[in-house]
Amino acid sequence: MHITDGLVHDVNILDILEFEADAFYIMDRGYLDWARLFSIHSTKAFFVTRAKKNFAFTRQSSNSTDRTTGVICDQLIYLKNLEAIKDYPQKIRRVKYHDKELNKTFVFITNHFDASALEIALLYKNRWQIELFFKWIKQHLRVKTFWGETPNAVKSQIWVAVCSYVLVVILKENLKTSQTMNEILQILSVSIFDKTPVNQLITNYDSQNKIDDSYNSLTLF
Repeated sequence: MHITDGLVHDVNILDILEFEADAFYIMDRGYLDWARLFSIHSTKAFFVTRAKKNFAFTRQSSNSTDRTTGVICDQLIYLKNLEAIKDYPQKIRRVKYHDKELNKTFVFITNHFDASALEIALLYKNRWQIELFFKWIKQHLRVKTFWGETPNAVKSQIWVAVCSYVLVVILKENLKTSQTMNEILQILSVSIFDKTPVNQLITNYDSQNKIDDSYNSLTLF
C-alpha cells in the first residue's frame, strides 16, 4: 500500500513498484502507459490490461479461437503510433472477449504469449475481487475524522486502521467463525474494555442477536 494525496495519478504507482520476474500485474486501462508497460516487460514480468478505444495497431498474425468460450479473437500485434512504438517497440498480444454475464465485450492486451486467450480474460476478470476488497475497506475502516492534519498523522491513522482490519481478518480465519466481518467488528467495538479473551467473545456471541448501534455510544444514565 502506498498513500499519496489526491493529485497523484494512479499510474505513477508503476514507478514505485519493484516488478518480480514471472509475476502477473493486472490493471485497468487507467494504468495504460506504454513506457511503463515496457518496463514491466523488460523485467520479465507480465501485464494484463484493457486497451483504450483509440488503440491503433498493426496485426501480425491471429491464433485460432473457440467463440463458444467468449473469445472473439487472439492476435499478435505491433503498435502503430510512432510515439507509442518508441515506448513499446516489441509485439503485444491482443485478446477480444465477450462476457455473456455482463453482455459486454472487452479488449485485453498482454505480453504473455503462452497462456490461453480465455485464461488471459479470466485473469482480468478475477481482478474484480481486488476492487471488491478496496470497496469493503472504504466502507468498513471507519476513518471518518482525522486526528491530525500533517501527512505523517494522516498516514499513521490509515495504517492503524488497515492493520486493525488485517488482524480481524486473521482472527476470523483462525477461529473459523461463521460471523461476518461486520459482526466481528461490532462485537469488538462494544467490548473494547472487556477483559474476556477475544476468542470467547466471538465464539460465545449469538449471531441471531443483532447489536444495537446505540451500544457504540457511552451510556451516562
